[in-house]
Amino acid sequence: MTDFLVIGGGVAGIAAAAHLAELGSVLLLEREDALGYHASGRSAAMFEEDYGPPAIKALSRASRAYLAAPGAERESYLSPRGLMLVGRADQRAGFETDLATLDLEEIPVAEARARVPILNPETLAFAATHETATDIDTDRLMGDWAKLLRQRGGRTLMRQEVIAITRLEAGWRVETRNDSFDARQLVNAAGAWADIIAEMAGVAPVGLQPKRRSMAQLPAPEGHDVNGWPMLMGVHEAWYAKPQAGKLLVSPADADPVPPQDAWADDMVLAEGLARYEEMVTTPVTRLETSWAGLRSFAPDGVPVFGEDPAQAGFWWYAGQGGYGFQSAPASARLLRALVACDTPEISADIVRTLCPGRFR
Repeated sequence: MTDFLVIGGGVAGIAAAAHLAELGSVLLLEREDALGYHASGRSAAMFEEDYGPPAIKALSRASRAYLAAPGAERESYLSPRGLMLVGRADQRAGFETDLATLDLEEIPVAEARARVPILNPETLAFAATHETATDIDTDRLMGDWAKLLRQRGGRTLMRQEVIAITRLEAGWRVETRNDSFDARQLVNAAGAWADIIAEMAGVAPVGLQPKRRSMAQLPAPEGHDVNGWPMLMGVHEAWYAKPQAGKLLVSPADADPVPPQDAWADDMVLAEGLARYEEMVTTPVTRLETSWAGLRSFAPDGVPVFGEDPAQAGFWWYAGQGGYGFQSAPASARLLRALVACDTPEISADIVRTLCPGRFR
């Protein structure tokens, strides 16, 4: 019998499995044929520690040191990007709110256009920025945790769609379409499917809601070198544009509730978001190279759900990270390990209580 069985091979499941492997034997089950297939593989891959609810901010700030990786052990997972908020003249109130929420510094419009020359002088009325936002090397981060899991004796099995979960006297039996596995403790890191996994196990769901986030990849506007540009964001995150590998990723920042699924971009939603982006730039969108969508799953209060279910010992929730999974993953995984081991978490007790699944009972 395995000590820990982790369901879900996104960044949450990989991080959880690698950390729990210090405490005992670990088996990670993933329904797809690759790790990070769904939300984790479709992330904008940004680290912005002032982004999200208080619990996420605390976890993100506690994750920075690991992601920055000082010392000779490994290279940093972070690289400079910066964030620039841009707004129209009629958006001053919302712009001021975003300034405070994201801890930005207002800059002259001329300075903003010097940094990003495609910004439209006829519509750009306000701009603000800070340099703490960074890109995350998400592929390497997940790959390193998968390697660490193997080094610690853990196993990963692909194409293992869970179809039934049974409570045993000493733990749990998880059945897939291919096999069955017994474990003393079960970690639910199934992302958009986490409530479905809970119900299979006879555990009350917490009300997680997957929300679609669409993205389009555009060629660099008019041949500009976009690599040094900051991430651009509209007021109240009405859209954003992020340079990546010489291209420009543009999102309508949609958050439409959908069932758990292999998500695809909605053409109308994508078109509306691209129109909001086009309003603020001088270069029209003439060609989409590709588009896609991912699911960001939220609890009813928008705060992740981490911890042991109050009614089912040995069933651990590790879900509801929303769009903040990568930037908070190192501290989140350490928190889960601490809770399982009954150690004192590095995060304050007040924050831990806000994450507890018992808040929905």
